[in-house]
Amino acid sequence: MAAPPLAQVDRPTPLPASRTKPRPRGAWARRAPLLPALVFLVVVTQLPFVGTLVISFMRWNALEPDRRAFGGLANYKAAFTDPDLRSSITTTIVLTTAVVLVSLLLGLGLALLLDRKFLGRGIVRTMLIAPFLVVPVASALLWKHALYNASYGFINGSLNWLWQLFGSDSAPQPDWMSSTPLIAVEVSLIWQWTPFMMLILLAGLQSRPPDIVEAARVDGASGRQIFRHLTFPHLRRYLELAALLGSIYVVQNFDAVFTLTSGGLGTANLPYTVYATFYQAHDYGQASAEGVIIVVCTMAVATFALRTVSSLFREETR
Repeated sequence: MAAPPLAQVDRPTPLPASRTKPRPRGAWARRAPLLPALVFLVVVTQLPFVGTLVISFMRWNALEPDRRAFGGLANYKAAFTDPDLRSSITTTIVLTTAVVLVSLLLGLGLALLLDRKFLGRGIVRTMLIAPFLVVPVASALLWKHALYNASYGFINGSLNWLWQLFGSDSAPQPDWMSSTPLIAVEVSLIWQWTPFMMLILLAGLQSRPPDIVEAARVDGASGRQIFRHLTFPHLRRYLELAALLGSIYVVQNFDAVFTLTSGGLGTANLPYTVYATFYQAHDYGQASAEGVIIVVCTMAVATFALRTVSSLFREETR
């Protein structure tokens, strides 16, 4: 009997590429040390948020323990219709906008100065960074007692000295925290956050290609033209990043408002309103709903910040 042709001989079916490709060994061994940190991060950050989310749907007031029950969206409805919360939202927007814009302008000016070479630049840079390293509560106490105090504060003392220099003993002695409370909070935060803006913008200035700047100077471009056509377009991403990060941090500020004014005189922002609802009104359900609203708004801003950072890194690696 003749043998079958070669074309009719049964051949083994080749395995799919996904099955023949050997799996990389040691992948889980490399990731295993990160597992405890991931579990710790989930326990510390996500579980409390889930608990807050659950409480936000409950009718839970410590002054009325017998009426604790599931309330649905009642806390969110009360939060959005609460006039104190709406006022705190306006205060938060005004406070954040003023602090971020003024800090950006001052930080840009200081970054442009520190970008030049001069004697003692390292010492000056360290001194300018110092306000950002101060503990926020200590910074607020410094402004409250050492600077703003109407009796022995540095500002009113300087006004006394200046008026006496011109032969007058009737220097104005305003009570800064009662006459201009919101501006007093803003100035203390500007002093604290200007170094942060300066560091980001200074890093952007030092990443400029020096040959392009030198070529512009050789071509006869003035300092203003170099800043307008080269420096400012290069700093655009850094300005956006500084503004977004600053907004995220300033929106969450509680220390300055609590220490300087205790939320009075129209200075209560969103974090202080949540604190007052929780610790003074003892309404845990509504305070949790307000906290969830703040977290959602902050996450929206943080998303834009992360996109800005990603686009900045992509431009730097080109």
